[in-house]
Order: sequence, then C-alpha cells, then structure tokens
Amino acid sequence: MVLAGLSMPCGMGFADDGTLFVLEGGSTWPTRPYLPARILRLEPDGRLDVVAEESLGGPRHVLVYGDTLLVSCKGGRHARIDRVSLKSGKRDVLIDGLPNGGWHEPGGPVLGPDGLIYFAQGSVSQQGVVLPQGFQVDLAKHMGVHDVPGEDVVLTGNNVQTYDPTAPYPYLVETGPFKPFGKPARRGEVVKGQLKCSSGLWRAQPDGTDMELVAWGLRNPYGMVFGEDGELYVSDNDFEETGDRAVQADPDRVWRIDAARTPPGSIDRPAWYGFPDICGDGLPVWHESHRPRRGTPAEPLLQDPPPWAGPAVFLEKPHSALTGLDVSRSDAFGYRGRLFLCEWGTLAPLNSPDSRDLENGFRVVAVDPSDGTAEAFMRNPRPGPASALGTGGLERPVDAKFAPDGSLYVLDFGVSRVMESTHVSYGHTGVLWRVVRDGSRP
Repeated sequence: MVLAGLSMPCGMGFADDGTLFVLEGGSTWPTRPYLPARILRLEPDGRLDVVAEESLGGPRHVLVYGDTLLVSCKGGRHARIDRVSLKSGKRDVLIDGLPNGGWHEPGGPVLGPDGLIYFAQGSVSQQGVVLPQGFQVDLAKHMGVHDVPGEDVVLTGNNVQTYDPTAPYPYLVETGPFKPFGKPARRGEVVKGQLKCSSGLWRAQPDGTDMELVAWGLRNPYGMVFGEDGELYVSDNDFEETGDRAVQADPDRVWRIDAARTPPGSIDRPAWYGFPDICGDGLPVWHESHRPRRGTPAEPLLQDPPPWAGPAVFLEKPHSALTGLDVSRSDAFGYRGRLFLCEWGTLAPLNSPDSRDLENGFRVVAVDPSDGTAEAFMRNPRPGPASALGTGGLERPVDAKFAPDGSLYVLDFGVSRVMESTHVSYGHTGVLWRVVRDGSRP
C-alpha cells in the first residue's frame, strides 16, 4: 500500500521521472462528509502535496504533458479539459462545453501515437432519454439538459412517459431522445448532429485546437489507453435494468476505436458505437434477451440508425462497471500487451433486480485484446468489496497505471455503499496500491 485515506480518487497519471498525480473527485458524488476535489502530487521520494483544488467539478483523468497537466473535469451541465501549469499553478480551459448533466463520466485525455490528445464524454442520460433518476444527482444540473447526437439522426417518435419530479403533485410527462425532460419527439423529426455532442470521442492538438469528432454512441467511456499495437482501447458501461426505459443483461465492454487510426482531419462520418439503441453485444435494446424484469421495456429511438462500429474486443458481465485501464509494456512485469482493466463493481440492487449481479466487479483483470479472453489478476478471496466481506483488500478499483519502473499502481476509490434507491460514497477510504513481480524491486 502506497497511500491511504484518499477521498473518492478517480484517476492518476505518471510523469517520466516517476512523479504520480492522483485525482480526488471529492463531493461530486453523494458523499459523507463534504470533501473538496483535488489534484495531488506524490514525488518519487514519498513527499505528497496538493497541486490544485476544483470548485466547479471533479477532476477525473490526467495526462502529464511536459510541464503541464491536462485534466478532464466533470462539471454540472458541461465537462471540460483544463491545462494546469506545474511551474506557476496557472489554470486555463482548453476545451469546454461537452454536454454532461452530472451523470456519466469523461474519459482521457491520452496522448496518441500521432501526437494528438484523445478524450471522451459519456451520455447525459442513463438510458437514451432524460428520466427522473437523473435528477437524483442534482436537480439544478438536470434542468434543460439533454443528449446531443454526433451526426444528424431521424427519430422514431417513440417517447417515454414518466412522472415529473419537479411538479408539486404526481404528473405524467412524455420525453423524447435528444430532448430536455418533458419535451416529446415527433416521428420523422431530424435532430442535427454537433461536434460537441454527448457520448462522443474526440482528438485535438495538445493546445485544444483542431478538435475532431472520431466516434460517438459511447454510453460511459471511462477508461482510455493506446496499446503497444497502436490501437485505442476504451472501456464502456452497460445500460441499466431500471426505470422507464430498462434494459436487461447488457454486457460491459472494451471497444477498439478503429477510426483513431485514420489521419487527422480525414473523418467524414464519425463511428457509432450504439448508444442509445444498441447493446454491447450488438443486439438492439428491444431484443428479447434484453427485455427487463423490472421497468418499462425499451423501444427504438433512431430511425435508420448509423452503421454499428462493433464488435467489442472484450465483453464482461453486466454491471461490473469497467473503469480505468492501462497496458503492460514490460517483459519484466509480464503480461506484455495485456490490458489491465479495473472493475469498479456493481450498483445492484440500484440498477438491477438480479441477485447474481450483486457480486460483479470489484477486481482487476488482465485482458488479451487479440482474442477477448481475460483472467482475474487482483481480487478479494470472495466476490464483493472488502468492507462488505469484513476483510482487507479491494473496495472499488477505479484506475490502473504502469509506472516508469514497470510496476503496476492500482487506485481504489474506497467505500461506496448501495441501497435500493441510492448509494453513498465515503471520504478518506480510498487507497493506492503498488504491485510488483516477485523478485523485482521492492
């Protein structure tokens, strides 16, 4: 164990000299008690200090780029990428206005082989339509927010009817896809695509210029890494079996973003990875195998949808909550070329009525992207978080990074307890682990 007592840590990144920057999300989750969102610096000699605090949103991922940090921040209505000078502490916004709404997460930035930065942002809605569950995050953040497509789409006119949580008495409203809550869609209606869409993945120059949409339709693209093969791999989370557009047994997945291999500026049509109508296995959300046991079944939202860019290179059990990942580049550590993938762990029974989903996740797996196989690398003796098991070990692993010396660092989010209708995360319970191969450096 390297560090303990972290508060909702959610990402980290190494400098070439071994300095590690750790991001604390603070109270950008439902937490007890309130805690600030911070960027911490751990020097190779063990010194720890605070680089910056975030007041408007939580830092999620960091790329060390020269003498600056490029930090993705989850805000309220919008996510952004900040640049923080390590010399002066000055902070400026490189890219802003990525539709957020307070629910799903940004991914990246990561540096590509082409010298560009790649970054992503998940969907505004959980299930393709803004629903009352989203207002549990923050009512003010959700007033008027909605998903934005990455290209022009034609709507089927299928709307979702649900209760209005802002009304003083029970009142039913209809909401359509890519619409604010309470605004229905019309059959045949065209919604224009935008560069700054939701569920998107972009690339840009490290100074934020020449921004290009590479892909969209990624529901919650939390983890991003370029493998030794030069391919961009992205983890993504499944639809939920709850609420007014419920989907059963949608697998978590890792995508290979083939469009990232194209020359900058050459993409005429961004790749589409299925949100809001296609599950990780390539089947539509209304397929019989995805009909829910709880909640209202999903109907198609897009008429003549774009071509699907799948299949995924790896499928995992639903509600495992895939998060950060890195690739082994060391023969000394082993597993060269494997993706070391964190599984934060289920939010069942909040998002699934299936008792089998209660144990999904809570581990780190090593994925072979060439054939989609995986083996457990770091886990507790029994499935589940250590606090529930009454043992030491992993709670909710959220990020994995290989240090310049070849050792693996695993960031553990800490205690986040789930009830039938909500979940609460607890500060000062996060941990940073270091894993070395037997016989290597201590």
